[in-house]
Amino acid sequence: MKNINKLILTGIVATIMASCTVTMPVAVSNAEIGDKRGVSESTVLFGVIYLNGNYGLKEAAVNGGISTAIATIDEETKDMIFFAKKKLIVTAK
Repeated sequence: MKNINKLILTGIVATIMASCTVTMPVAVSNAEIGDKRGVSESTVLFGVIYLNGNYGLKEAAVNGGISTAIATIDEETKDMIFFAKKKLIVTAK
């Protein structure tokens, strides 16, 4: 029983340590960067199944109240073992 508990604890620690968050720029335009910021979020299973069907630029722009040209697009990815959390972050004036 002790060995099983150690094995489970080791698995939990390995899973926590295996997660990594990376934010990368996706695109930049000539539009002015302003105070408006919109975010679209989704959980991704096995790298291909997006649980938020609306994930994308349009949802991020609507969430940020952006109706003008988008200035920057960044993507933040937090990887776990079997799934990832993705955020698409847009900014505009």
